[in-house]
Amino acid sequence: MRRVLSVCVTTSFLFAAGSAVADAELFKKSNCMACHAVDQKRFGPSLKDVAAKYNGDATAVDKLAKKIKAGGAGVWGQAPMPPQPQVSEADATKLAEYVLATK
Repeated sequence: MRRVLSVCVTTSFLFAAGSAVADAELFKKSNCMACHAVDQKRFGPSLKDVAAKYNGDATAVDKLAKKIKAGGAGVWGQAPMPPQPQVSEADATKLAEYVLATK
């Protein structure tokens, strides 16, 4: 029984890690790195800063996914974030979840 539990825990961990890697690849593929980095400010805020700002906000995934698709300005200063209409709704949600997981 212990071995079965160990295999289940290990498999779950690998699945979650694989998902994070896939989302990091989506982040790169979607050209987000042109303006954002995980742990340092570029033209836009770092992902860790975004995650910290929205920590505890139950609506953060939806807010960020919409911001990715529609763009905007004013939250992090006057520099605009251009809209990303080429990113699907599903991918925008995955990207928002990835950003929030970088705490």
